[in-house]
Amino acid sequence: MPIVKPVSKPGKSPSQLISERIAELGDWRGETLAHVRKLIKEADPDVTEEWKWRGVPVWSDGGIICTGESYKAIVKLTFQKGASISDPKGVFNASLDGNARRAIDLHEGDKINEPAFKAIIRAAVKLNAKKK
Repeated sequence: MPIVKPVSKPGKSPSQLISERIAELGDWRGETLAHVRKLIKEADPDVTEEWKWRGVPVWSDGGIICTGESYKAIVKLTFQKGASISDPKGVFNASLDGNARRAIDLHEGDKINEPAFKAIIRAAVKLNAKKK
């Protein structure tokens, strides 16, 4: 008798899962995550959205640019290679002692320096391209 494998139904795309996360947060964290997502896409129209580690939004282009985690009191954007990115405007405000990563912790009511944030996104993409 032949082995019958179950037919897997196509799952939701990472972009759909990220949109659902934003909606389920339903508060300032969802609004913040939606806003930074928009800025990331504006800075890098070729960005790929991924869903990793059981529920973490990830933006990639030639490698991971950043992750977007939501906690009770913050939305944390972690840049895997952030220590190698110039940050003259001081956008990075967390994980500043690490050898590789840097993060941006956004609390309720925080405003992000949009041009500086977009410059960091572009620098991360450029850094990923160098590693190829």
